[in-house]
Amino acid sequence: MSWSRRAAVLGALALAGCGFSPVYGPGGTGARLFGKVRTADPRTPDDFAFAGRIAERLGPDAEAGFLLDYNLRVAVVPQAITPDEVTTRYALNGTADFTLTEAATGRMVTRGQVSSFTSYSTTGTTIATMAAEQDAHERLARMLADQVATRLLALQPDAVP
Repeated sequence: MSWSRRAAVLGALALAGCGFSPVYGPGGTGARLFGKVRTADPRTPDDFAFAGRIAERLGPDAEAGFLLDYNLRVAVVPQAITPDEVTTRYALNGTADFTLTEAATGRMVTRGQVSSFTSYSTTGTTIATMAAEQDAHERLARMLADQVATRLLALQPDAVP
């Protein structure tokens, strides 16, 4: 047996021994959460982008056995300022606090916080700047949703009833 095959076999044995299981495999966290997570009702455009991305990642909430409550916070920070004191670039720093609870019992499954950032330029026309700002907000909300979904999928399967 070649060294690469031996390494592959040993790697597979190590993964099996540590309790590794595929997220979307039978009994995995993905299978337990897919189509069962309902997000809190969105109130802002950022919330809509966040909730939409969660639905893309975890499936539509046909049988909502879990409720995902979240709070998005976005700070707008000037990044590039010309000598004439004109801001030409803004950074958006975002944070999402989230809590996943069982719908039937109200028992908290997990909670946490994720953060990310993005930026946009203001050097174009007014319409181009507004479009860039909207796109940056949507991009940030989707990045935060991706991080939340990844955290939820990384839960131990026995933590999700």
